[in-house]
Amino acid sequence: MKESVPHFYLSKTCPQSKARAGELSTPHGRVLTPVFLPVGSQGTVKTLTPAEIKGLGIAMILANTYHLYLRPGIKVIEQIGGLHKFMGWEGAMLTDSGGYQLFSLASLRRVSDEGVLFRSHIDGSEHFITPEMTVQFQESLGADVIMVLDECPALGSLAQMQSAMTRTHHWAERCRQAQRRRDQKLYAIVQGGVFPELRRQSAEYLTSLDFPGYAIGGLSLGEPKEVTFSMVAETTALLPADKPRYLMGMGSPEDVVEGVAQGIDIFDSALPTRVARNGALFTPAGRVNIGNAAYARMAQSVVPDCNCYTCRNFSAAYLHHLFNCSELLAYWLATIHNLSFITNLMREIREAVMAGTFPAFRDKFQANYQATDEQVRLNQKNKWPKSRRL
Repeated sequence: MKESVPHFYLSKTCPQSKARAGELSTPHGRVLTPVFLPVGSQGTVKTLTPAEIKGLGIAMILANTYHLYLRPGIKVIEQIGGLHKFMGWEGAMLTDSGGYQLFSLASLRRVSDEGVLFRSHIDGSEHFITPEMTVQFQESLGADVIMVLDECPALGSLAQMQSAMTRTHHWAERCRQAQRRRDQKLYAIVQGGVFPELRRQSAEYLTSLDFPGYAIGGLSLGEPKEVTFSMVAETTALLPADKPRYLMGMGSPEDVVEGVAQGIDIFDSALPTRVARNGALFTPAGRVNIGNAAYARMAQSVVPDCNCYTCRNFSAAYLHHLFNCSELLAYWLATIHNLSFITNLMREIREAVMAGTFPAFRDKFQANYQATDEQVRLNQKNKWPKSRRL
């Protein structure tokens, strides 16, 4: 029997690109798309209260099963009434299964079709997790959208990526069979590395299983940016138009705009909050370092026409001073600004799609926004980027 209110409603698609505007229906409210999810891996978006997050206009956040499994433990959260109650968040929530962290943070002991044996990155304790367990954990946490367990290795050979993709497909089937709660939407994760043929195989196989939504994983791991979005394009072309599309772990402003142009609906990343705590602030011209001497006597706010609490009330000179003194207030004010910036960007993108002006919006944004060279450095290192470790 079909649900009376669909999980995803597609409102409009840009005819000159693949950009989409839609709406997610969840037990904790509707979420307009495209949407960016702030990362609260351990049950908190760093430095902010739930009320402050809501006040920024954010309707949905992300938490991480791997981190919460290790601390404080799934049972603790379940006994207190689920993750929404535990962290005081009333809005929509997505939980990642923790697959990424198992392959990037934990010390792997053995990966098999049955599951993953690993040592905790916190205390070295040994644990064994199966796909069924990750579903059970997420059902106990109570998120609105939950994710299958996937194998997400660093960049490797065609044979390595094919093996990981095949296991991801097997685990996706087991996760679906293990699901008991029907008020949660379980998304599959398309893998395949940087190999177009694998991406196509993965998308075709997983869509045949008819999941409520589809994520694209295993990207932004050191490959050139043009390769990243080539793989996104390969994948989205094969995903059903009436299901939400989620690009995992990417959240810089320039990547969000390009991702929307490729047909992505949902984004997440720790990047906006992480760089904020290091004094990097988003502006329409690109990211700036508030620690630079140029801001020491700047009486204006960092972005004069920004309406966030930080820019309405404080000068760039004051933020420069706070960071120079390592004052805790600095991290709070910078996080407020960056999340406000990315949330407003998503709103402007949606309005442009709905108005039929997204191509012009994209061109103007790209002409004005100067991307940093961080991605270039990450590509040269060819390793797990810090922006996705949190």
